[in-house]
Amino acid sequence: MLVTTMNDVPGYRVTRVYGEVMGLTVRSRNIGSQFGAGLKALAGGELKGMTKNLYESRREVVDRMLAEARALGANAVVAMRFDTSELGQTWTEICAYGTAASIEPA
Repeated sequence: MLVTTMNDVPGYRVTRVYGEVMGLTVRSRNIGSQFGAGLKALAGGELKGMTKNLYESRREVVDRMLAEARALGANAVVAMRFDTSELGQTWTEICAYGTAASIEPA
């Protein structure tokens, strides 16, 4: 399945639009990782545990979005975006969304 952040796909035309699809997860950070991240923030540098968690979360929401698009019969998701927001002090919402469509070579 083609996934693109572009609104148009060069060399293809959209033959059907199924509508918005999304994948969503809400993650909580455990107290140990928050404490470690706080200490690391004082010294500076990458928070590798947090980076890994966010990377895995984004992969998960993309997979969920693609499953939703496949269930509709789409072969592409166009205008795909990520959205991340904090819910409280320990929860993070990660969402991938886009437009499920059928495309074919122009």
